[in-house]
Amino acid sequence: MKPILYIVIPCYNEEKVLPITSKIFLDKLKELIEKELIHENSRILFVNDGSKDQTWEIICKLAEEESFFMGISQSRNRGHQNAVLAGLMEAKDQCDITISIDCDGQDDIMAMNRMVEEYLEGAEIVYGVRSKRATDTFFKRVTAEGFYKLLNWMGAEVVFNHADYRLISSRVLKEFAEFKEVNIFLRGMIPLVGFKSTCVYYERLERMAGKSHYPLKKMLALAFDGITSLSIKPIRMITGMGIFVSFCSFIGVIWSVVIQILGKTVAGWASMTSIICFIGGIQLICLGVLGEYIGKIYLETKARPRYIISERTKEKQGDSKCLNE
Repeated sequence: MKPILYIVIPCYNEEKVLPITSKIFLDKLKELIEKELIHENSRILFVNDGSKDQTWEIICKLAEEESFFMGISQSRNRGHQNAVLAGLMEAKDQCDITISIDCDGQDDIMAMNRMVEEYLEGAEIVYGVRSKRATDTFFKRVTAEGFYKLLNWMGAEVVFNHADYRLISSRVLKEFAEFKEVNIFLRGMIPLVGFKSTCVYYERLERMAGKSHYPLKKMLALAFDGITSLSIKPIRMITGMGIFVSFCSFIGVIWSVVIQILGKTVAGWASMTSIICFIGGIQLICLGVLGEYIGKIYLETKARPRYIISERTKEKQGDSKCLNE
């Protein structure tokens, strides 16, 4: 039996690129149906992440004009990861497989054919992996690849050069729904579910229109969330650093006592100031890292919802229209 596919597309202020890429996604969905790789009940699900432009209005219009389009809108902007999660959870009971992909057209949609084929051959998760980053700036390429290496070194299980372009079966999503973390980093959490997985490689393209909504600040925040959500190694590093500094301090105490006994003490504020500043800096860094983990524990204990759907497009007698929840 042919699987029902839902293509999940998070959107945030995408009014410039959405009219362009929506046609590309629709053509790809129809192509997969014509090739009998997926069922005709497959759909394209847009997730509006609290956009401030006309993104939601465009999604509603697309849903009215074409039955293959659907949409849900979050009550406010909650970030890319929560938008993807909202779409996946919305789709998991209505389809057999999902493919999450960004709206900007940079991820090669031709890879979807191979993803579906890998699923039909038994894979429950298929990761879209960038074979190269020719379209990225030197700074972004170096920092991004360094981030993946850092995560692996920290003990987090992530797929190198994989972002959020992936196929996931509904079976995996139903198990993933049991993960209740408020702070989520999907590219590190999905591998934790297990099941058979494989990779499909593709070349990343230029953005078709508009501008990226992931400036350096957001990239750094996502990276830090990934590290602190998936690994406790920073805390262990603090413990090791504390032991090392304590050992050095103990040696310093013995040295100062010996110098005092020998009567060779020299008054000098520079060395004392340097030592105090060094130890003080180490302490502040350690407190900052510990505070980050404590803050995440605080948010997790509140168990606030990770997303809230305020509106969705609904099909009624063959037509789609926007409805308030």
